[in-house]
This record gives sequence, structure tokens and C-alpha cells, in this order.
Amino acid sequence: MNYLAHSARPDRGISAQPYSTHIANVVRDAAANASGAAAHSARYGKLLAAAARLAAEFHDLGKLDDFNQEVLRTNQGKMLNHVDAGVAHLLKNKRSGSGVLAAIAVFAHHIGLPSWPCEKTRGAGTVLRDTEATTTSTPLSERTNERLDQYRKCHVPGATSLTPLVIPEEMLVENPLLWRLALSCLVDADHTDTARNYRDPVADQNPPPLDAVARLALLDRYVADLGRGREDQRSRLRSEVYRQCRDFDCSAGLLACDSPVGSGKTTAVMGHLLKVAQAKGQRRVFIVLPFTNIIDQSVEVYRKALVDKGEPAADVVVAHHHKAEFDEPATRLYSFLWHAPIVVTTAVQFFETLAARMPAALRKLHQVPGSAIFIDEAHTALPAHLWPQAWMWLRELERDWNCHIVLGSGSLDRFWELQDFVDPPTSLPQLIAADVREKSSDAESRRVTYRSYPEPLDLDKLLKFVKKVEGPRLLIVNTVQSAAAIARHLAAHLRGEHVEHLSTALSPRDRKATLELVKLRLRQPNHRDWTLVATSCIEAGVDMSFRTGIRERSGLNSILQTSGRVNRSSEFTQADVWDIQLRHDHLLRPHPAFEGSARILGELFNENKVSPEFCTEALRREITQEGMPKKKQDILVAERNADFPAVEELFRVITSNTLTAVVDPDLARRLESREKITRDELQGGSVQIWQDRANDWGAADFEYLPGLKKWTLPYDCFLGYMAGVLPLIDGGKFGFIV
Repeated sequence: MNYLAHSARPDRGISAQPYSTHIANVVRDAAANASGAAAHSARYGKLLAAAARLAAEFHDLGKLDDFNQEVLRTNQGKMLNHVDAGVAHLLKNKRSGSGVLAAIAVFAHHIGLPSWPCEKTRGAGTVLRDTEATTTSTPLSERTNERLDQYRKCHVPGATSLTPLVIPEEMLVENPLLWRLALSCLVDADHTDTARNYRDPVADQNPPPLDAVARLALLDRYVADLGRGREDQRSRLRSEVYRQCRDFDCSAGLLACDSPVGSGKTTAVMGHLLKVAQAKGQRRVFIVLPFTNIIDQSVEVYRKALVDKGEPAADVVVAHHHKAEFDEPATRLYSFLWHAPIVVTTAVQFFETLAARMPAALRKLHQVPGSAIFIDEAHTALPAHLWPQAWMWLRELERDWNCHIVLGSGSLDRFWELQDFVDPPTSLPQLIAADVREKSSDAESRRVTYRSYPEPLDLDKLLKFVKKVEGPRLLIVNTVQSAAAIARHLAAHLRGEHVEHLSTALSPRDRKATLELVKLRLRQPNHRDWTLVATSCIEAGVDMSFRTGIRERSGLNSILQTSGRVNRSSEFTQADVWDIQLRHDHLLRPHPAFEGSARILGELFNENKVSPEFCTEALRREITQEGMPKKKQDILVAERNADFPAVEELFRVITSNTLTAVVDPDLARRLESREKITRDELQGGSVQIWQDRANDWGAADFEYLPGLKKWTLPYDCFLGYMAGVLPLIDGGKFGFIV
């Protein structure tokens, strides 16, 4: 009998896929995924490879049930849970570590990883099993048990010759990261073969290699060309920083890079990572940035510096702007994967992937083992209470999966030296020598002056304040809504040419265009009376310099980072960075996540402690404030116990769920006509909106693309999607935080 894995699509001329074909393909791809990761772990590599292979072979065993075969042949009705049979088969040998790990992956490959504490409280024979009643009122697990031998006989005979590894069960419970990696290997293979069967585009399974030796040679040449003929102090500093980073000892696996503003950190740390990748046989480089708008700037530099002639630059260095994870078959082709040798992504995407439990989010995780990773602007990457668990993951990647990790910043919080974060506290080697850091610190202390305005400002008072300080001005506030409301108000009273606006209300393509315009305006010395209104997406890692900085009170790190965009090259003898507070109303909204850090910054201003040397002190105060120790501990306990839903819920860099909404009308039209577009096109023409506001904002569904939304309110390249939202707020329909 010809058993099926996927139904036919007669409307697209696609035949049903045989079960044996699907299993063979998924086994091949899952084994390849696992092999790539396993090669970088002497401790867990064999276990991961065996588990991924077993999971791939038996993940669809339940599809062999007669009832499910009828559904697949007729393409009518709903199948019984086809996962339970594979779980039952793999759990037969409960002392088989690879079998249990494979069973967990099979169980989770549609519904996500479970709460292991809850599973362990279930009765004997029901752990990871589906005990819901079928149409005949019999629990599915009973039906599975009765028919398991029949499924095995129908299964591809002799498809596996692997002997499961027998290990203590505790090894699995103590390593939730291993569970996530096993699921990642399986899901990526399953989704890839399903897409291939239905003739949907699939990611390149053979991307260019990292080839660290060749790319380091290209980078050396690029940096040398940049410095040729330049003998000023800043150029000498950049050359020294690059040399120190590139030639630093590769033996340590976790380092810090306290790099000063304008020191060429982008290329210097990349030189170190490529040297390390060469020494340690690593296969990939990750650049993890705090904000999406920095990505394009960094990608542009890396493509110029690291891509050889004739190579497709977009395949060597890829940009992952925002969440692009889709579980439905019709939209999986737009999921962003980490196949390229150099991946530039955000802290949100990187760390929430490590914390994830759902298949679509975890699909790319198996690409991380064997990577050199740079967490840039580490102090802004995560809220304080998330760092203790993030540190545990980074140490695990370094210790067990051959990852090399550099934590970088121009104002580094040394949280690893605080017992509230790391127990016991530790010290990290510094990539840049102390004398170079001291030279730059002396210059930093003279570059800007920090001032605090004593009174809260409403829109009109803020307008008056902005007009008094010298331009060009950078005004950063805490919410997307406040930024849009202020930009609109300033534009109405100062004429539009005096105001620019930048936030995630704009699509990546429009943010990039705005950044280019801002850089152009900054190069015009006779045109200074203008203001860029932005959110925190601009405060770190962007190479631009304003005359005056204005920062809504948020935290010490934020105002220090804002200063990095002011008088950046000491082109002015003196420059101010202002701390302000807004008078909040229906338009100017507070950000609850910054309440504690803002209060601490107020304390530091009163104590005359607003400078980089007090960053660690500010972080210590933040983690010990009311409620923070419990938040930190809850995440650590949930991860230690493999309570995956709890970890995913508690470890949120962005606290609200978001959806991808297409704002480009032409892109929406092409999607509606079922034209295939690329992942980059989708990211460039879309934004992230709050899931719980999608209906209020009129975001419409695409008929054939579940999980993807179409923006229907006004959108423009100045205010982005807030061009449609602000009028709703003006009309009193909403008053909420964006």
C-alpha cells in the first residue's frame, strides 16, 4: 500500500507525497542539521545526532493510522493527532537518552515544548502522551497503544539502524537547551521538506562557507584602506583598537570589549571573531545588535569589507530586522533562518530564540553551535532581570557548544561582577588594553556635559525648549507613540523641513531612507536648525553626530548612549545632553518598563554620578529594586526545571506579542495575487504591531497567508503606521501605550 505523508494539491498540479519519501527526506535533513551542531560538542554531540535521527524517522508515525490515511487521500476532515504514535514508540525504552530526547522533539514539533514539571505529575504511561478522547470516546493514547505494532509494520522497514544511547534521564532534564536544539533540527527538516513538496521556496541549503581565513584577509585590506593617509588622533586610535582586537589571544571563550565611541568597534571586533573562528573551527558569525535600525548600517559595512568579488553579498551577510516566524505552511517560506555565514540580528531575536518553545521560533536555533558571537551594546540588549538567565545560556553555549562570545559597549555594565547576576561573580578578559581605554575616557569626559531639566514638559513647553537649544538636535523618547506625537507637533509649528522622525513605526526600508537623509543633513554645516525625534532605536551604534542631545528620562545607560550621538568627534568645543521628563497625557505615554531605571537616574543626577564609571552601580540598584529579585529567580527556576512555557512567558525582551503587518501597498497587492516574494522584501515593507491592537487598528488578514496582516490605516514615510493611529487617539477612541 502506498502510504501518504501529505495530501495532493490538484489546483497546483501537486501529487500526494508518499510517506516513505517524506520520512527519508526529513531523516536526511535532520541528520545534516544535527551533524552541523554536534560537531561542536564533545559532551552532547553524539546524543543530539542520534536523537534528531530517531525523531525524524518516527515524527509522523501516526499518519499511518487508517483514519488519517483516509483524510490524507481525500483531503477532507481532520486527522487524529499523528504525533502520539511516534512518542509512544520512542518511549518504549525509557532508559534510552536519545530515545527520550527524540520523543520530546516529536511531541513538540507542532505544539511546542511542554512544562516538564507538569508532565512528570501525570500518571504512569501518560507522560508526553495524548489522553484526549477520540471520536469514539477512547483516549487517543489507548488507540495508539492498540495499533502501535500495526504502525511499525507499515513504517519503512529497517529505516533505522541506530542503537539509542543509554544515559541517565537527569542529563536531559538539566539541559533544556539540548531539548530546544533537538526540536530545531527536526522542525527545520520537516518544514523544509514540506515546502519543497508543495513547490514553495526554501532556504539555500548550501550557503557560502564562512572561510574565516579569506574573510579576515579581506577585512585587513579594508581597514588598511580606511586608514591610509590619515594621521589624526582618531585614526590612530582606530588602528590601535583594530590591531589589539584582531591579535588578541583566542583561548578564552567569553570576553568583554569596553570600546570607546568612534573607535571602529564594528570592524575591530569582527577581526577578532574571524581570527577566533579560524582557530576554533567555527562555522558562523553572529552580530547581535540592540536595535533594528543599526542593522542596515552594520550590514553595509560588513558587505563592503567581507564579501569577495563575484560573491552574492546578500548570501554572505544577512540582515534579520524583526520577528519573522511563521508556523502555518502557507507562510513558512517567509520565516527568517540563520543559514548564512554572517548573521546580523537583534538582541530580541537572538535571546528570545534561546528562550523559545514553539517550533517556528526554534527552527533556526541549531545554527548557533559553533559560532563566534558579538553582543554589541550589551548593556542595552536586555532588561536587567533577564541578564542572569541570558548569562547562563551564553556560558552554556561557550562551554558545551564551541561558541566564542564577546560582550561589547562604549559604557559597559560589568554585571558579571555582581553577585545579584552571577554567583559567584567573575571577571572577563578585556579585548582592549587599559591604556587605550583610559585615553579615550579622558576625551569622553570633555566631549559632552550632562544636564537635567527640572520640570515635566508637555507638547507646547517641549516645543519652546527645543527652540532654545542649539541644533541640529537629537530628541529621544521612550515610546513610539510619544515620538510620533512630538514629531507631528514640531512639524506643525516649525515647518516640516525642520523635523525628522525615526522609530519602528516605520518599515525597515523607510527607516533606512530616513537615516540616509539624516546623515545627509548632518553633513550640511549651514543647516543646523532642525530636530530628529526618535525612540531608543537611534541611541546606540549609529555613526552620526548632533550638536545637542535631549533624552526622556529612562536610565543611566540610555543617556550615556545618547551622548555617543552628540559631538561624536569633538567637533564642538562643548555640547550638552539634556535629561527631560514629559508630562504624560493621552498622546505622550510613559513606558512602564523604564519606571525603575528612570527613578535611579534621578538619584544619580542628585548624587552627581552621571558618567560611565557608575554604570555597574546603576545596574546593581536596578536589579535589587522591589520585585526584580523575584522576576530574576522565577526565570532561573523555570529554565532549570525545563518549564518551557513559563520561560517563554517570563523571558520577554518585548513584553507584548507582535504581528507582522505589511504596510507597502504594492507588496500587499503582490501577496494577494499569490506572487512569491523574498523574505527580505517582506521585512523591508512591513512593521511589527501589537497583536492585541491589530483589530482596533484595522489590520486585515491575507486570505491565503495566515499569521500575516495587511495594514489598512494611513501610512506615510514620516510618521509610519502612526499616521493612521494618531487620528484615532485624537478622536478619543484609544489611549494606550505604543
